Amino acid sequence: MNYILFDGTVRNALLPFTFTRPVADIRVGILTIREKWEKYLGITTTTLTEEYLMEKYPMVEMEQNIMINASFLPNPILVEMIQNLETQQAVVFGEEIVAFYTNDTQDEVNFDEYDLIEYEGDILRIENTWDIFAKNDAALREDFDLLTEDRISQFIPKSVNVIAPENIFIEEGAKLEFVTLNASTGPIYIGKNAEIMEGSVIRGPFALCESGRVKLATKVYGATTVGPHSVIGGEVNNSVLFGYSNKGHDGFLGNSVLGEWCNIGADSNNSNLKNNYEEVRLWSYETEGFAKTGLQFCGLMMGDHSKCGINTMFNTGTVVGVSANIFGSGFPRNFVPSFSWGGASGFTTYLTNKAFQTAKIVMARRNVEFSEQDANILEHVFEETKKYRKE
Repeated sequence: MNYILFDGTVRNALLPFTFTRPVADIRVGILTIREKWEKYLGITTTTLTEEYLMEKYPMVEMEQNIMINASFLPNPILVEMIQNLETQQAVVFGEEIVAFYTNDTQDEVNFDEYDLIEYEGDILRIENTWDIFAKNDAALREDFDLLTEDRISQFIPKSVNVIAPENIFIEEGAKLEFVTLNASTGPIYIGKNAEIMEGSVIRGPFALCESGRVKLATKVYGATTVGPHSVIGGEVNNSVLFGYSNKGHDGFLGNSVLGEWCNIGADSNNSNLKNNYEEVRLWSYETEGFAKTGLQFCGLMMGDHSKCGINTMFNTGTVVGVSANIFGSGFPRNFVPSFSWGGASGFTTYLTNKAFQTAKIVMARRNVEFSEQDANILEHVFEETKKYRKE
């Protein structure tokens, strides 16, 4: 069977992260949503997403296809229901289509003709940007079980101060000495060739993905995920770094999400709680206003390729778009549009030729090419987000 992950109705609610990737490639827990589905299904998937992303994330359509709404995270019961779908059948959760079997092109699907099968169990779904950190605890625990089932961890070094070692899994090539791991509050997963430097104190649930690094004397509270090739330092609480991003110095990052290729300058901090303890509102690209999150704790949402200089201060519930460059004293406003250059004293447009030059240098340091596809995607984002910038 051919499985295709589609963005569904929540794509705009997950901006700025879905400016540069399909919903399926959001990381929550240990794995991306796509990696979770492929692990369960045992097969490679493709994507139905925005047209400008499809050169990099193409769709492979065959005579028989099962389409899966990528905002839903897999579990054994749901996967079995989807694998058993037959022609003209769909799995639904409430009013949302979770998956459907089709022989037609995507323009010809008529759900009035479908046999709708209700999924009635518990399910994890990523519907808003803040769900990525708010549901990271549950997603991380599920991924830990999925990745470690019937496998044996590498030995925990004798110098490691450990609580609940049965909840710790260390992949081959990982390095850690003279650190404290407390897995009594949730599992701790340390990926292949990852490193935790001396003096760090980590409380689960926590995931350090392949080739990630935790720098000297870092303090981490769960549920936190450090994506592949990412670096953290200082104090981090309930945050997700997708991959290839750095928060490598002292300073606080809490209840936050960083995309890929982000960099947080030394001694930068974000607030995750308002002084009056009220519910946090967050910029919504759907309504082009500030939306209620239902959360008392909510920090920084930063899109791919965005960066901030040393001593940057972010207010509670700040959204930074793609490829923004923030610096200077004071608090920048709590919505920074994509391709903005500046800070609290004002912003100008960060032109694409300069942004691309920086991206090439940053990515080359990790032996990753800044491709023509990447440039085309960012050019599209630049044009699409012009209305938010004061030219």
